[in-house]
Amino acid sequence: MPLLESTIPGLLAERARQQPDDAAYTFLDFDIDPNGFAETLTWSQVHHRVQVVAAELLRHGSKGDRAAILAPQGLEYIVAFYGAMAAGMIAVPLPVPAMGQLDERVNGALRDCQPTAVLTTSAVVGEILNYVGNLPGGNPPAVIEVDALDLDSPVTPEVNVGPLPKNAYLQYTSGSTRAPAGVIMTHQNVIANVKQVFDDYMEHRNGVPPRDITMVSWLPFYHDMGLIQGVFASLLTPNEDDGGKLHGRPAIVMSPVAFLQKPARWIQQLALNSCAWSAAPNFAFELSVRRTTDADLEGMDLSGVLGIISGSERIHSATIRRFNERFTKFGMPDTTVLPSYGLAEATLYVISAPVGHKPATVRFDYEKLAAGHAERCGTESGTELVTYGAPRSSNVLIVDPETCVENPDGKVGEIWIHGAQVAMGYWRDPVKTERTFNGQLVNPSEGTPVGPWLRTGDLGVMSEGEMFIIGRIKDMLIVDGRNHYPDDIEATIQEITGGRVAAISVLDDTSEQLVAVVELKKKGTSEAEALDKLKAVKREVASAIKKTHSVRVSDLVLVAPGSIPITTSGKIRRSACVDRYRSDEFSRLDVTT
Repeated sequence: MPLLESTIPGLLAERARQQPDDAAYTFLDFDIDPNGFAETLTWSQVHHRVQVVAAELLRHGSKGDRAAILAPQGLEYIVAFYGAMAAGMIAVPLPVPAMGQLDERVNGALRDCQPTAVLTTSAVVGEILNYVGNLPGGNPPAVIEVDALDLDSPVTPEVNVGPLPKNAYLQYTSGSTRAPAGVIMTHQNVIANVKQVFDDYMEHRNGVPPRDITMVSWLPFYHDMGLIQGVFASLLTPNEDDGGKLHGRPAIVMSPVAFLQKPARWIQQLALNSCAWSAAPNFAFELSVRRTTDADLEGMDLSGVLGIISGSERIHSATIRRFNERFTKFGMPDTTVLPSYGLAEATLYVISAPVGHKPATVRFDYEKLAAGHAERCGTESGTELVTYGAPRSSNVLIVDPETCVENPDGKVGEIWIHGAQVAMGYWRDPVKTERTFNGQLVNPSEGTPVGPWLRTGDLGVMSEGEMFIIGRIKDMLIVDGRNHYPDDIEATIQEITGGRVAAISVLDDTSEQLVAVVELKKKGTSEAEALDKLKAVKREVASAIKKTHSVRVSDLVLVAPGSIPITTSGKIRRSACVDRYRSDEFSRLDVTT
């Protein structure tokens, strides 16, 4: 079957035929064993179980229906996800709602997609039954416990629903600046985007990774980066022994909670598995630096790590430096971290810095950058941005969002994307789909398509052929009549505090005021000493903001770690921060009661 006509279930069946006994997915369960209890499925076992799930789903619905997955991170989640697609249904990967709490994102996604069935496990089925029982409409979805099915039955019910629908699954966005929306992903979107991942990152190897590559991931499967890195990359790996044809490679996966409890578990797996290939958002690198001890890595060698994609949120150059300083002594190459940009509307991946080079940064004149022009200054006072290199497999432009004309080198504008990885649109939202996915260029250069272009809502700039990310258009701060990028202000504060920061603008009686919410650990042998330390931090932060950004911070809100609202992928929810600030809901560390 030609690759362009392939489907994800079809490729899974091919893996089962060609590599039946090869390890596919290994889940490390740190709840059962603090050292990680390993359970492995081969490609034939995955395919067999997927057929069982698909057969069960077809008892409750038909091709084209939605099947939501609300299950804990584990092998059952992967099987359920593949099973939904094998049944010809549109899979909807979602997180398990917090116990006893209404998860608005999950609730909104379920109401939006109206699933015929919900796939879960016996461990959480009670909570799920209560949850889906409150959905509007006539018949509630069937709730199927995947681990209660006879997954290892000797007779495989080969499911054949005929040609599969074009749409494979709905990727609900994490909603950092807007309400969650279901991005319609096709089989071809996924296949094309994973190919782009390998084409770009393995450019020095003609797009083909080493044969002993191992995917290592703790990212949640319901998030776009967790799905591509933890599930699809393993299925769709080019094979150097077969002219780049697709091959299955092993994936080592764990839960996000296991990582958060002990970040060293991730770093250890990078050392223990050959040619480890992984991905994580910026905060994970920070957490790993702070909470991985030398004893955790005693006797381990990180020199074989192939690479770690850094994406999903703003990448801070200081984080990369700290990560390299921490782990190069265990052999990790300083070229390991790979700054990357992407978004769910483009399946996942768009652009990355070249492999094999230490991540590079450039300083730009802050005043001119705030005015929309990138001028390299080379001084310590400038804004330091990480380069993402030149676009390679993706068609990327920087466009004036008002005139829809491509910007010249050095002018800040909106990032637009065109190509096979761009999704079909938003589920049942033609207005938002038209606005986001049907950008039309005005007076395009020769050979550049007029449209349709994906309008990302992200600000970027090309400087000397390299792309730099500025931030979200909607997050732009306007204080004292001047533009300020919150990411830059947050980076300045993080250099001092090391924790998560949210820079927001709040309207008072007359104008917009800059407010910074800063997560800190309260330190000191006494309450008085702790307060003195906090006051010193506030003075240092206020001075740094004034010096670097020429703006006065109206209020510095020092809070405990975990206080700033974030999305499922770790992005700061700035609009939620504004709401909490206005309602005086932040518990300030420097205010005694």
